[in-house]
Amino acid sequence: MKMTIRRTRRTDARTFLSLVDALADYEKLPRPTPSARKRLIRDGFGSRRRFESLLIDADHVSVGYAFFFETYSSFLARPTLYLEDIFILPEYRSKGLGKRLFTACLAEAKRRKCGRMDWVVLDWNAPAIGFYDRLGAKRLKDWLIYRIVL
Repeated sequence: MKMTIRRTRRTDARTFLSLVDALADYEKLPRPTPSARKRLIRDGFGSRRRFESLLIDADHVSVGYAFFFETYSSFLARPTLYLEDIFILPEYRSKGLGKRLFTACLAEAKRRKCGRMDWVVLDWNAPAIGFYDRLGAKRLKDWLIYRIVL
């Protein structure tokens, strides 16, 4: 299997959105609404990008993506690469593609001179938790995640 990782381009918008839909289906969440889809295109590919993404292709077919952006740590005085999504279509898992995509995100964080890379995982997602544990990631125990939806 030929595998490539590349930056998502505006011409990949339809593919990118289909992978976001696949992640929503996997997580049993609603897919983005039509207005949310327009914002994703604008914010990911417009003149003022709010996030970046990578696609992973297997034999010239996009089978996964990573979605990330920078935050900033006041204590480290360095950026943090925040990994919002990393997803591989279920039929392409256990082939090393997720590890390659995750490693590409780590390399991007290092290239940017980030002090860390952060992400969250759903507590029921045992395959993802096992994946991160095998990579040597540390689960934070002292931090609780809060959210206000606006």
